[in-house]
Amino acid sequence: METSFEPLLPLYRREREAGRALALGLLVDTVGSTYRKPGAPILIAADGTYAGLISGGCLEGDLREHALEVIASGVARTVRYELKGADDLLWGLGSGCEGAMQILLLHAGAANDWQPLAQLSHALDSQRPFAFAVVSDSSRRDLPLGTLALPDGGLVLPPAGAAGTPVRTLVAACQSAVTRAVTARAVTLSALEGATLLVLPLALPPRILVLGAGPDTMPVVQFAGLLHWHVTVVDHRASYLSAERFPAARHLLHCRPEELAHLLGPHRFAAAVVMSHHLASDRAYLAALARSDIPYVGLLGPPARRERLLSGLPPELSARLSQRLRAPVGLQLGGRAPESIALSIVAQLHAFVHGAQDSLGHASTESAPVGSRAQAV
Repeated sequence: METSFEPLLPLYRREREAGRALALGLLVDTVGSTYRKPGAPILIAADGTYAGLISGGCLEGDLREHALEVIASGVARTVRYELKGADDLLWGLGSGCEGAMQILLLHAGAANDWQPLAQLSHALDSQRPFAFAVVSDSSRRDLPLGTLALPDGGLVLPPAGAAGTPVRTLVAACQSAVTRAVTARAVTLSALEGATLLVLPLALPPRILVLGAGPDTMPVVQFAGLLHWHVTVVDHRASYLSAERFPAARHLLHCRPEELAHLLGPHRFAAAVVMSHHLASDRAYLAALARSDIPYVGLLGPPARRERLLSGLPPELSARLSQRLRAPVGLQLGGRAPESIALSIVAQLHAFVHGAQDSLGHASTESAPVGSRAQAV
């Protein structure tokens, strides 16, 4: 399960600017059927506002009460919910999930330099790999619950922490996660007997390139924005590239298709979608994409148009696209409205970046581990 912190950042930045501490909740362990899996985060402010979901909304109200105590005391705590059978009725939540979950609540404020949120925010802004480790269970006085190990070599101890913590061991586990782990995982080390670490690698949002800024591009970018993807929209028509039309886009770039090559650096984008509705422009886009390393290329339009475009390319470029091209782009979900087509495109993109099979039978990740594509772009 990838760990995405981007949805939490607006609340973090709001509260930090106001000088108010928050509680960061991390799903540590689950049993049975649960809405989210280990690594899922939630951020809770002192006024009760929260960002992120641990459940479908059935636990967040109760969890908020525990979070307020953590904000006030600065002391981490673990909260466990049993949502099975009669226990669920005793809680009064009535979720019917038939599962159990354990959540670790951490204090983040001026006293601990807002960690790990400060470094998470910086990593997302700079689009660089990042991971941190947190002590999720401990019987050791020198390694209390909530101790953080950060990849820059820093160690953040809760108020109850004492000297003597094996800093190098903690930080080494964190640095190992940056290079090897792609999912949240619990770690026990012989050098840290009596303590368990939860190692959390950050899932960087995939970067998506959309070539063409016509009206039917707008819902594609809107859906991608809801997923917190980083979308760059390119068009040679400057009047189409306005923030009012594409409020969810990260970048709007005015350039001609022939000038696209400078944008296609190694591992810069996870996927590209060609949808300018202009035959010559789409052919030039496909030529540039054929020379790139972008692993997914989607093309809007019927098969006859695809063949016409490919026949106008040099054979070597058509061959380079053959294993990457999805044309017509999108899953077969039904519906012909622009919003339906946009949904089908984003659904196929979602399957690709998360390592699922798309409707054409292409394996999205080949031999790469799930999540690695999003982190590589």
